[in-house]
Amino acid sequence: MTSVAALADAVRAAEPRLGSVRLVCVEGPAGSGKTTLANLLGAELDGTVLHLDDLYDGWAGLDGVFERLDEQVLTPLGLGRRGSYQRYDWELARFADWREVPVPAFLVVEGCGSAPRALDGRAVLVVWVEAPVDVRLGRGLARDGETMRENWLRWLDLEAAHFAREGTRERADVVVDGRTALQP
Repeated sequence: MTSVAALADAVRAAEPRLGSVRLVCVEGPAGSGKTTLANLLGAELDGTVLHLDDLYDGWAGLDGVFERLDEQVLTPLGLGRRGSYQRYDWELARFADWREVPVPAFLVVEGCGSAPRALDGRAVLVVWVEAPVDVRLGRGLARDGETMRENWLRWLDLEAAHFAREGTRERADVVVDGRTALQP
């Protein structure tokens, strides 16, 4: 089992690759445990955690999310400037308010699509979190409700195609089993 402390130590030991920022991507399929790991790692690093759920353009928003993240957050941070992104409001089904991202020492970005090939060379650590599809779907429906089943099933297809195209799991630095409790 990989400990959060060990991951944080590896991040601290790495040289920044995004200007002065040490970027960590917590990647993997929906419902695998990415958010839990990212929040634990962000707390351990006293860093900023950015959730791609805030940048997707709704349930069909996997394609295009990285371009938005790169343009609005990563490129400015790499240049030593604050980033900002327009947060997606899931209840209103549209982009809403803008959020600032000051230049942090550590930035943890989590979500499906956080580590495409276009990011290669800028992250100090890419963590792939995985769990069986029945576990992931169960977690998602427990959180979002049974009425979201069709959205979840479409998303699972979208992410599978994305991960196959990007070779994401194979390019990750670390693979974590999201079924197990992550140790601080």
